[in-house]
Amino acid sequence: MKAIGNYILIQTLAEKTKEVNGLLLTEKTDVDNRYVRGKIISKGENVQVLKENDIIYYDKNKGNGVDWNEKIHYVIRDMDVVLVECE
Repeated sequence: MKAIGNYILIQTLAEKTKEVNGLLLTEKTDVDNRYVRGKIISKGENVQVLKENDIIYYDKNKGNGVDWNEKIHYVIRDMDVVLVECE
């Protein structure tokens, strides 16, 4: 499967639990965090800055799920990406 245009196919990555003031926060309990982490599986030909296998943070309220290889992946636009992890 290949993304086209300005779209990106991503696999969500499990967030680690974190401790804040003695409380454990998971992705489900951290409702104030608007952005989630994902890995780019495929990118469209119009996406210029991002590369496949980049780890990104994107707006969790954007995109649509698609079932591929018995896993749910998400399709988002390149403008929904807010951060790229640097090595």
